[in-house]
Amino acid sequence: MRVLGIETSCDETGIAIYDTEQGLLAHQLYSQVKLHADYGGVVPELASRDHVRKTLPLIQAALSEAELTSADIDAVAYTAGPGLVGALLVGACIGRSLAFGWQVPAIAVHHMEGHLLAPMLEDNPPAFPFIALLVSGGHTQLVRVDGIGKYELLGESVDDAAGEAFDKTAKLMGLDYPGGPRLAALADGGQPGVYKFPRPMTDRPGLDFSFSGLKTFAANTIAAADASEQTRADIARAFQDAVVDTLVIKCRRALEATGLKRLVVAGGVSANKALREQLQAFTRQIGGQVYFPRPEFCTDNGAMIAFAGAQRLLAGEQVDIVIRTFPRWPLEQLQTPANAD
Repeated sequence: MRVLGIETSCDETGIAIYDTEQGLLAHQLYSQVKLHADYGGVVPELASRDHVRKTLPLIQAALSEAELTSADIDAVAYTAGPGLVGALLVGACIGRSLAFGWQVPAIAVHHMEGHLLAPMLEDNPPAFPFIALLVSGGHTQLVRVDGIGKYELLGESVDDAAGEAFDKTAKLMGLDYPGGPRLAALADGGQPGVYKFPRPMTDRPGLDFSFSGLKTFAANTIAAADASEQTRADIARAFQDAVVDTLVIKCRRALEATGLKRLVVAGGVSANKALREQLQAFTRQIGGQVYFPRPEFCTDNGAMIAFAGAQRLLAGEQVDIVIRTFPRWPLEQLQTPANAD
């Protein structure tokens, strides 16, 4: 069964074709980073318009890459939320219309479920159950995963997500958009321990996160420091170390509380090299294992949507002709397919 996946939740247009027997057949991605760079962040209207321009050409490119035609597609999966409402509507309208025209099922996919399942596209996928750390610009969540649609939210950010804090701190430091990766690159040249940042909400029980105060601490540190490149690198290093340590501490707590040894880390921040190294070291220490998607599948992409859609279709799920999107869609409200194992 071949599933066409369409991802348009924010500022990347991602298209992919996934075959349930052969795996990923095609993967096309267009990033709008240059379009939004002058504004210092994503402009929703511009994002929607660019998805209109790029989605259909990328679908044709994916079909060509896989050496397929529309007659070879068995289903269409599209991101229905959460995300920017205009951007979501572009992908949902195109996806549902193609499914109707091709007379194949359509599957509305939860964006964060796509991220959560992205490591299953790799050669050594995790088995259920596991703990998932979903860490991106819009979300920081710890989730117990017992199967497709069987999710228990263990903790989440009460204010800024980790990726959002990275981007805002980078902007305070005068770094160009997108700031998170640029701050991480700057941190590579920083000396550890020159500045000491707090590890928020690690001095109390629980699995929730808070990064807003860390951003404020960074702003005060930047304002009081000199403007040398080494100082900037040292501040970036201190900030990154604080975020990474906080995420690792909470992951450790989640695994200890559940007794599980498998950890999945997905979302844009999962590409951060320091985070990967720390989590790999920690899981080895406890005799566990951590799973990451490949770097190109950490950010938004069509492959994760095609894969998640295929799993839900195999479980008997599809949507009716009505097009619906959900700009706010808590993961814990996602239903378990009736035929899921």
